[in-house]
Order: sequence, then C-alpha cells, then structure tokens
Amino acid sequence: MKTLLRKELIEIRKSLSKKDVLEKSNKIKKQLFDLIEFKKASTILFYVSYDNEVNTHQMIKDTLSSEKNVIVPISKKEDRTLILSKLEKWEDLEIGSYGILEPRADRVKEISINEVDLIIVPGVGFDESGHRIGHGKGYYDNLLKKSKNSMHIGLAFEFQIVKKIPIESHDLPVNKIITENRIINCF
Repeated sequence: MKTLLRKELIEIRKSLSKKDVLEKSNKIKKQLFDLIEFKKASTILFYVSYDNEVNTHQMIKDTLSSEKNVIVPISKKEDRTLILSKLEKWEDLEIGSYGILEPRADRVKEISINEVDLIIVPGVGFDESGHRIGHGKGYYDNLLKKSKNSMHIGLAFEFQIVKKIPIESHDLPVNKIITENRIINCF
C-alpha cells in the first residue's frame, strides 16, 4: 500500500510545472518564516529540495543571510544515515548522492543532531497525524529517532496530504505540516 501511494504521489508531483512548484513553495516559505518556532530557532536543518519537492532553495538562501545557522544533510549510502553539516554559503553545494545538492567535501562542517532546534522534513506524503511516506530508504526515520530536542516540520503540497498513511514501528510523526493552504498541528 505504501509503495503504491508513494508511486502515485511522486507521479503527481513530477507533473507540476516549475512555476506551480515555485508559487506554492513561496506560500509555504512565508508560513514557515512566520511561525514562532522558526523565529525562535537558531539552528535549522533544511533538506535541499530536488525533483519537484517543495522548493527549499530560496528558504535556505534567505536563512543564510540571517543570524541563524543553516544545516544541510549529506547522505551516507553505506548505512543510510545523514551527516549534518553547517552551510556557510549556497555556493558551497554541489551535486551529491541521489542527484541532491550537498556540501563539497572541503566545506563539510559536521555538527551533532543535538545542536539542531528545528528540522525541516521532506516527504512524499503525509497524513494529518504527522505520519509520512518518504522515498523508502529510511534516512529521515533514522535521523528523527535521534533528535530528541528539535521540532519536526514537514513541508508538502496540499495534494500530498492523504487520509491515512500506514505506519510501521520505526515511523515517527512530525509535529507540524505546512502546505500552501494551511498549517497542520499534528498533536
């Protein structure tokens, strides 16, 4: 069921025009930046969007020009974990694993998950309880399990919010989801 739902949602996402993705992403960005949790956070982990996901590129660039610390993930394929690295400037990124932008090897500044106040979580789909479907590799499930002190906020287009996502024991819900239309408080 998860596999079929993942496939359907990715197909819909891929069919969006670049213009649509950017317009919806800008609405999501405004809501995120207006959140009290975002304003209070000093260290924020962003996923670096690709493949028509909610676009985080402008969010990252705008946050880099603020007082906040921007952290981005590096995929470690061997054990499906994420290394967290402080990002100093957008130009320090290059194409890495899975075709996703990651810090260049000479620009990696590793930090602990315990230093992160807010994690911006990608997802293929979410339900209103905060459960998510990712790409099925477990990177974010592994990361969220280790993050005891941070708030988890999922970014999604409205069509990615589904009635119910089948959950497994290792799945962890996010605290909030932001779409172009609303903010969902998950518990």
